[in-house]
Amino acid sequence: MCLIAVAYQAHPRWRLAVIANRDEFHGRPTEPAAPDPEFAEVFGGRDLEQGGSWLLASTRERFSAVTNVRAGTHPEAAPRSRGGLVRGFATGEGSAQDYVASLASDAAQFGRFNLLCWDGDALHFATNHPRFERRPVDAGVHAMSNGAFDAPWPKSGHATRALQAWLASPASEGDIAEQTLAPLFAALADTTPAPDARLPDTGVGLELERMLSPPFVRGARYGTRCSTVLLVDAHGLTLAEHRFGPEGLPQGTTFAQLPFA
Repeated sequence: MCLIAVAYQAHPRWRLAVIANRDEFHGRPTEPAAPDPEFAEVFGGRDLEQGGSWLLASTRERFSAVTNVRAGTHPEAAPRSRGGLVRGFATGEGSAQDYVASLASDAAQFGRFNLLCWDGDALHFATNHPRFERRPVDAGVHAMSNGAFDAPWPKSGHATRALQAWLASPASEGDIAEQTLAPLFAALADTTPAPDARLPDTGVGLELERMLSPPFVRGARYGTRCSTVLLVDAHGLTLAEHRFGPEGLPQGTTFAQLPFA
């Protein structure tokens, strides 16, 4: 993923609420959100190139998601895919705290990552750039993109405001259906570039910073591949995914409601 807003213990009904966009090269092979082929209780998309994922949720009250960290234009040469971190936690048994702590010795082997792990009781964050760091995430609404956790990037603020507004609306209190989530997907679909004065400097140059600044990145070779909404209450999870091809062409949707095991 390249943009994640998460509300953790911030709503009387929703223990966890997540909206996210995954930005990636359109040529990278991907499976739509579905049960994991080896772990039926785990649900989400799958990267067919490395076998990992960008966002997974489990009916055993587990969630994990990852973004890359942007630091210049030089390609990464890490031997291990950060998507394996997501699948490793979602299919595992240990606590989020223990999992992120276990990454300390091997973190440098992965591509630059920001990682979130939730085990039903606690939400934890870890990163390996510029050095390994881990910490619990406080209750509230947070954003994670391609820089520091909760960095005030324009797209991050846009996503957190949209999530807060939806959680405060009557839609969050009733039955959840695809149309109920329309305001969240509309926010994720925003293609408005940020003003130059508010752009981050991640070492990729002004033109690319502009292209990557909206919540939804539209491009022929690279762009937003999917938008995801995840809602977790006391009984189970709702996961909705909208998929896109080059230039933002819609390529299908998934809507699933899964009770906890």
